Amino acid sequence: MKSTRCVFFLSVILGSFSGAALADEVQVAVAANFTAPMKQIAAEFEKDTGHKAQLIFGATGTFYAQIKNGAPFEVLLAADSATPAKLITEGNAIAASRITYAIGKLVLWSTKPGLVDDKGSVLRRAEITRVAYGNPKLVPYGAAAVEAMKSLGVFDVLQPKLVQGESISQVYQFVLSGNAEIGFVALSQVFKDGRIPEGSAWVLPADLYSQIRQEAVILNKGRDNLAAIALLKYLKSDKAQAVITAFGYDL
Repeated sequence: MKSTRCVFFLSVILGSFSGAALADEVQVAVAANFTAPMKQIAAEFEKDTGHKAQLIFGATGTFYAQIKNGAPFEVLLAADSATPAKLITEGNAIAASRITYAIGKLVLWSTKPGLVDDKGSVLRRAEITRVAYGNPKLVPYGAAAVEAMKSLGVFDVLQPKLVQGESISQVYQFVLSGNAEIGFVALSQVFKDGRIPEGSAWVLPADLYSQIRQEAVILNKGRDNLAAIALLKYLKSDKAQAVITAFGYDL
């Protein structure tokens, strides 16, 4: 029975599918860094297929705990690959549905022009008193930030200055509000029209942290939901991928 279901999911995701004839609704848990692109994609998805995606945004680690406690999510768009893999291993998600929808990029950002340099030396400046990053237990971009700070040799020195956000959205708000002078955020949060138009930023080199491979998976509650299956296929469409790259992600 399990192998039959796997063949079904693969054939639908990889093959042609017309959702407009059987419109449905799907509950989607979306990693906070993907908020802006997913809102655009969901709108186009509804126009093109007739299906509607109800979006809930938050931290990947928080979603994991909620899913384990019976939350009604049918699809998870995680900010990592580890969480979908863990949910599959634990029997909470459909292995054959798992896809990579984006490769994320980590940015050190400030609202102040000229503050952040292109080598990260600002992290060593004495006048910087607050550096925001995501809780590494909940936020994959936070785990990447810790890894990057350790690679740069500044993590221990920065300990008294570090301010943790419970989601990447909260990290962004810490910097935007001035509660932190600088912070490690997702490129997609500050990237517009092919550039970072506000403040100053450093897109960290990829070799400073492990690749942020963002994966999506259909959860058990969405096993028979045609909209869930159609959404994962739509994320791989040219239209959706154009939106994803417009926000600075790699594919």
